[in-house]
Amino acid sequence: MNATETFLKWVKESDNIVFFGGAGVSTESGIPDFRSVDGLYHQQYDYPPEMILSHSFYRKNPDEFYRFYRAKMLCLDAEPNITHKKLAELEAAGKLKGIVTQNIDGLHQKAGSKNVMELHGSVLRNYCERCGQFVSAEEILHSEGVPVCPVCGGPVKPDVVLYEEGLNQKTLQDAVYAIRHADVLIVGGTSLSVYPAAGLIDYYSGNKLVLINKSATPMDRKADLLIQEGLGSVFAQIEC
Repeated sequence: MNATETFLKWVKESDNIVFFGGAGVSTESGIPDFRSVDGLYHQQYDYPPEMILSHSFYRKNPDEFYRFYRAKMLCLDAEPNITHKKLAELEAAGKLKGIVTQNIDGLHQKAGSKNVMELHGSVLRNYCERCGQFVSAEEILHSEGVPVCPVCGGPVKPDVVLYEEGLNQKTLQDAVYAIRHADVLIVGGTSLSVYPAAGLIDYYSGNKLVLINKSATPMDRKADLLIQEGLGSVFAQIEC
C-alpha cells in the first residue's frame, strides 16, 4: 500500500480529522503564495512584500500598503478548488472536526465549511479603527487611497494579522484544542516556516500525522505519512 492509499484508508476509518493548511491550499484557485518560485516574495516591488504587510509599514505608509493589498491580496473572484470542496464534504459527513488555516481568502467558508479557525484573519472583514463599522472587501477593492469609514470617516483596517501583530488568542486556543484532540491530523500546502502558526502541529500527540506538500518542510521527519504531491490530486481521490 503506497502513501496515498494509506492516507485514503485513514480518512475513511476516522471520524475525528483536523486539517491544518497554508497557501498551497489556495494556489489551485489562482491565489499566489509567498514562497514558491512564482510567489510574491520572488516578484519585484519597491519594498519586499513582508515589509509591506507589516504593522509598522501599514502605519507609516498606508497608501502604499493599500496599493499592494488591492493588487495582490484581494482575490475576490477566486473560487474554491477540489481540496476546499472535499474538506467541506468531510465536515458535512461528520468526519472532519475543524480546519485550521493560515489563509485569509475565505475560500473554505465559500466551499461550505463551518468550523474554520482563521489564524491570520480574513480579507473579507474590514473595520473602522475609530468606530468599528464593518466595511466589505468589495468596498475596499473599489476605493482609492486609504479607505475611510462611511459612517465616521475614520481609517479602515483589514481584519488580517500583519507581521509584528499577535494572533487572536481565542482562535489560537480553539486551534490548539482541535489539533490536540484529533485522531488524524492532515497538514497540507504549507512550508511550515511561519511561526507561531507552524508550531501548532507540535500539540498533536496522535500517530496519524499526514504531511502533504510539493516541497520539503522542516517537519517532514515528524510525519507518520509524507506525500510530496499537489493537494488537489490527492484530495480528488477522497470518497466521502
